[in-house]
Amino acid sequence: MNLLTLSRSIREKKMSPVEAVQQTLQRIEKENPVCNAYITVCAEEAMAAAVQAEQEIMAGNNRGPLHGVPVAVKDLIFTKGIRTTMGSKVYERFVPDRDATVVRKLKQAGAIVIGKTNTHEFAYGPIGDRSHFGPTRNPYNPEKITGGSSGGSAAAVAAHLAAAALGTDTGGSIRIPSAACGIVGMKPTFGLVSKAGVFDLAYTLDHVGPMTKTVKDNAVLLNVLAGYDEADPHSLPQVREDYTRFIGEGVRGIVIGVPEVYYRHVDKEVEAAVRRAIDVYRSLGAEVREVEVRGFAALSEAQRITIQAEAYAVHERTVAEHGADLDPEVLERLLASREVPGYRYVQVQHRRKQLTRQFNEVFDDVDALLTPTIPILQTDINQREVAIGAYTEGVRQALLRLTAPTNFTGNPCLSVPCGFSDSGLPIGFQLIGKHGDEARLYQIGHAYEQAVS
Repeated sequence: MNLLTLSRSIREKKMSPVEAVQQTLQRIEKENPVCNAYITVCAEEAMAAAVQAEQEIMAGNNRGPLHGVPVAVKDLIFTKGIRTTMGSKVYERFVPDRDATVVRKLKQAGAIVIGKTNTHEFAYGPIGDRSHFGPTRNPYNPEKITGGSSGGSAAAVAAHLAAAALGTDTGGSIRIPSAACGIVGMKPTFGLVSKAGVFDLAYTLDHVGPMTKTVKDNAVLLNVLAGYDEADPHSLPQVREDYTRFIGEGVRGIVIGVPEVYYRHVDKEVEAAVRRAIDVYRSLGAEVREVEVRGFAALSEAQRITIQAEAYAVHERTVAEHGADLDPEVLERLLASREVPGYRYVQVQHRRKQLTRQFNEVFDDVDALLTPTIPILQTDINQREVAIGAYTEGVRQALLRLTAPTNFTGNPCLSVPCGFSDSGLPIGFQLIGKHGDEARLYQIGHAYEQAVS
């Protein structure tokens, strides 16, 4: 059951929060051994919160659409009194003494934290199969990856083990697993959602965002998460807005840009599915234009340099003191990150506003860009190279190729499911908008979702 459908059932007293949590816990007990979505299941805490929510709702005190709804939280996000491992042996017994701002907002809205979801160790990987607690497995085929690093959150939502989830995204880590698991994922504008109480991967690239079954669910969850937070130095001062406000308006007159650079070296089944989605938009009255995005290669390189320099800054002490406890592949990536010269980092930060402005010139002519979210189908767990026609690429590089640039620019991006491969694996497309245009992306995404449902 999706978030808003469950919320309506609770509001109309067709289902109680206690029943919702009990049913979710039963599904987790049955399905989690297969997909390994959860590292920690908060059964006792969730039941206590469900009882409280039920009492409040019965007394007429309904806090809104999340009240009594089970939500999963990526195990990179601090939860008071509940262990938060970062997917690492180093932190397998770490229990925070505070909630992250986003968790506090969830609780204030009446949501129930059902558990902490699996993540690629330290979130430093888009594949999702390098966690101290084992790989997350795709609900559509457990031999395949979920994508990462928020793979556990994506698997939990896709397998109906939570009504919604929180993820983080530094190079694509919400959007990649959302596409790979057939759900909706939003990387909001940088600074829109507080990162306070979220374990850092890269200070100026990290984003927190919602992962849900439907576009409207996603907008409703972002309504709760967004807002200025003085505890986050990157938080944006902002006027409160309703991200659902354009949903249902359709897309007649909307201009969608299709940038050729995002369609190079794309699996033929992925491209065919995304092209069919473009045709749906044409049929709905949107104008579709081929466009050029300037500086794509420079943005990709700038994001790579930034994540490497900042990730090693975060983990320098961990590598020195606990290197033997890290996954060998994650350690290798951190050690490679150490080799980025300081002057290269300074150079790309100096060019950041220019590169971001150059990328955003395309929005003078279009309302959104439409691209594949990931250029490949889900690979096997532990697979590290993939063939795209005659082109061979590292799996990590392929997964990040179409998502990482907008972590550097901070633009909002929404991944929307758009069908399945011949082998039954989900495919998704990505909508990219100008800064602060989440509501417009939801409008465009919802129109497609309704047209094909």
